[in-house]
Amino acid sequence: IVSDGTNLYVADQYNHTIRKIVISTGVVSTFAGTAGSSGSTNATGTAARFKSPHHITTDGTNLYVTDTHNHMIRKIVISSRVVTTLAGSAGNIGSTDGTGTIARFNYPEGITSDGTNLYVSDTANDRIRKIVISSGVVTTLAGSSHGFADGTGTSAKFKHPIGITSDGTNLYVTDYSDHTIRKIVISTGAVT
Repeated sequence: IVSDGTNLYVADQYNHTIRKIVISTGVVSTFAGTAGSSGSTNATGTAARFKSPHHITTDGTNLYVTDTHNHMIRKIVISSRVVTTLAGSAGNIGSTDGTGTIARFNYPEGITSDGTNLYVSDTANDRIRKIVISSGVVTTLAGSSHGFADGTGTSAKFKHPIGITSDGTNLYVTDYSDHTIRKIVISTGAVT
């Protein structure tokens, strides 16, 4: 769930939709996707398709969604409800760094934004990925394999990182199977 101050936007995972709730009235509507209909179609509003969207964040203009079972990061323009794929490719699992649909994810779940970049918990890859919003360039900020190790960048290890948030300087990650909360310095990739 994320808020723009006027509305709440909810990743309704098992309905494969993004829902909108007007805070002042409690009115709920389907913002993107169609309940019970999964897929990976880029389109406007209810014509778009998702497959188990898990988490959602905003930069104030757009929503960004981890489309978990499609292994993609999707972008929704709030003003128009246009849905596009920012990174990843439907059904293509991997850990490849690259631009846009060349990049690969493995069940991405958590997502947060600092306004310029997105940070994604690439859960089944045990990595934290960085996406430059303006270009769609995806890189690995931290993590490399399944385990537990503090360190910098790919020398750190996670076991199924899920939730992620930022204070602008650091990321905070729920390292689910390690039963810990991890801190990542964004500028250096140092994990503790």
